Amino acid sequence: MMQTARDIFSYRKFWARRFGVSPELPMTRAEMEALGWDSCDIILVTGDAYVDHPSFGMALIGRLLEAQGFRVGIIAQPDWRSVDDFRRLGRPNLFFGITAGNMDSMVNRYTSDRKIRSDDAYTPDGKGGARPDRSVIVYSQRCREAWRDVPLIIGGIEASLRRIAHYDYWSDKVRRSVLLDARADLLVYGNAERQIVEIAHRLAAGEPVTALRDIRGTAWVCKSLPGGWEIVDSTSVDTPGRVDSPVDPYLDTRAPACATRTQGTQQTVTIDRVARRERTAVRLPAFEDVRADPVLYAHASRILHLETNPGNARALVQRHGDREVWLNPPPIPLTTRELDRVYELPYTRRPHSAYGDRRIPAWEMIRFSVNIMRGCFGGCTFCSITEHEGRIIQSRSQASILREIEIIRDTVPGFTGHISDLGGPTANMYRLACKSREIESVCRRLSCVYPGICKNLDTNHRHLIDLYRKARKIDGIKKIFIASGLRYDLAVESPEYVRELVTHHVGGYLKIAPEHTETGPLSKMMKPGIGTYDRFKEMFDRFSKQAGKEQYLIPYFISAHPGTTDEDMMNLAVWLKRHGFRADQVQNFLPSPMALATAMYHSGRNPLRRVRRDGERVFSARGMRQRRLHKAFLRYHDPDNWPLLRDALRRMGRSDLIGNGKRHLIPAWQPAGTGKHPARDARKGVFATRHAGEPGGRRHHRANRGRRGPGRCK
Repeated sequence: MMQTARDIFSYRKFWARRFGVSPELPMTRAEMEALGWDSCDIILVTGDAYVDHPSFGMALIGRLLEAQGFRVGIIAQPDWRSVDDFRRLGRPNLFFGITAGNMDSMVNRYTSDRKIRSDDAYTPDGKGGARPDRSVIVYSQRCREAWRDVPLIIGGIEASLRRIAHYDYWSDKVRRSVLLDARADLLVYGNAERQIVEIAHRLAAGEPVTALRDIRGTAWVCKSLPGGWEIVDSTSVDTPGRVDSPVDPYLDTRAPACATRTQGTQQTVTIDRVARRERTAVRLPAFEDVRADPVLYAHASRILHLETNPGNARALVQRHGDREVWLNPPPIPLTTRELDRVYELPYTRRPHSAYGDRRIPAWEMIRFSVNIMRGCFGGCTFCSITEHEGRIIQSRSQASILREIEIIRDTVPGFTGHISDLGGPTANMYRLACKSREIESVCRRLSCVYPGICKNLDTNHRHLIDLYRKARKIDGIKKIFIASGLRYDLAVESPEYVRELVTHHVGGYLKIAPEHTETGPLSKMMKPGIGTYDRFKEMFDRFSKQAGKEQYLIPYFISAHPGTTDEDMMNLAVWLKRHGFRADQVQNFLPSPMALATAMYHSGRNPLRRVRRDGERVFSARGMRQRRLHKAFLRYHDPDNWPLLRDALRRMGRSDLIGNGKRHLIPAWQPAGTGKHPARDARKGVFATRHAGEPGGRRHHRANRGRRGPGRCK
């Protein structure tokens, strides 16, 4: 049975509630004094500019803690070169909460080619360089220098994805848990509302931070393991599918033990197994072992992903030298009532007044959008959503969403009647879930939709259709766009939803992400075949015609994902040309920490199945030159890429694709002044179709699904 948790709004409010609600959380001592504060109870440090909007993590956590009665201050984008900025608000009474921001700082600062970005959408005027590399570590060190005795709680996506030993693409090595480098007292992973509220109240009640060892969704460091736990070696449980024998989904585990004995021994044994699992921890291979052995790294990655269901996940422990990193099971998802209240806290929905008229691109992009749900059960191996938010969908109520649309209409400056997005990590998983809560609580599948849609998954989009229709009827609303990632493999299961979407919520173009056309790469991404895209396109075109609208699909593709061969990229390029697509912007796979595709990239093994030393090998494009080739196939129409592609096609024995006819991929002639640098790379002869005995070709992968850029296909 899925466990329950205490309502996050049921705690007795802290005494400082008497100060009331802040117009905006203070960033300076002067603002604190204007509120009548002599100190902050909690100070949040973030790598983003402070925008008081629920899409910005520190604003959401800050307003939630304020609702609990605490005085919360914000230190946004501090100067990390000295300790001065970290003393700006004085010493916090309870703790520092530290995050890199809405994005991993390394993904934010560097491209997939490891080149530093010149811009930062979360910084005033979009300027780059406002945050350090590995921001969580740097900020933690400065906070410790400023106030040595104050507890440090780290969280956000950067800490969440680095909670155990992890492969770091930018240094090309396995790094230890960020807990150790940051010297933090606790790490909060995933969506942090439950954990941070409990931490704040228990510290306020006088408990030392070292006593906070039983909170789900947290990690901590110890010298020796706690007593009363059964430790199981991970190599004994790495089997495909369920690790434990499945619990009878019809068993009433709420019945008292004496009653179960009268119903037979099987039910008693099952209840005992559930209780035993809650006091069992799985020992992952030690940091030193996964650093030295890629096979053990892939194995550890697989185990971590198998232990992510809040209904049956066990604690994990991983040794780092003479210390242990302990991960408690994931937090229990928020209820609809809790999620509604979190999103209806008194946000100003705009940047802090200290920024004046300076523009913050990330806020401009989302200020007219509404988040309706969290989580994703798609399980795409290159995506960070699953590791951070989990697979269980948490949805807001329809009434709460409609109220937020009205608030945007009435209070957000510049609103013209257009809602830019109504979605979340995906556009169309709102209120989709397993048909049985009991089955959901014991499931260990990595994806509910791959290799096919689970028979236990409810794919009916009726709730979303009804939400769209009611949202359109709100006075002053002219148009509601659906802009976030659409799962078209789910959409085709509900033709009425596709009709509703196409008729009312597409602004001429709809972006979707088939990612590739070939089975090899798609199987490593856990994405549906291109045939599903064809089914959706047929529906899209048919309903667009019925609505009397000329509308187009814009497909996104990934290059150099693990498992991609040169032939795969060539076939994708041929498909693009045959369908008349010319990608303006493309992205190479970026291995984000802890993703399954990153484990493939680093280890050369497939963690989607049991990892064996003689098991399936996965080849990845690791060299920059090979990655450029895969990217060049996606931009086959760019003359600068033609010399590179000609050389590669000749090596692959596909000179038949070079010529001046419509059936050819690239021409045999070269425009003057183009192709200089790719030609130079091609002359170096580095693009072999086979490498070290692996299947020919390279694969490309994307990190941070929410970072997808505004590319267009013509």
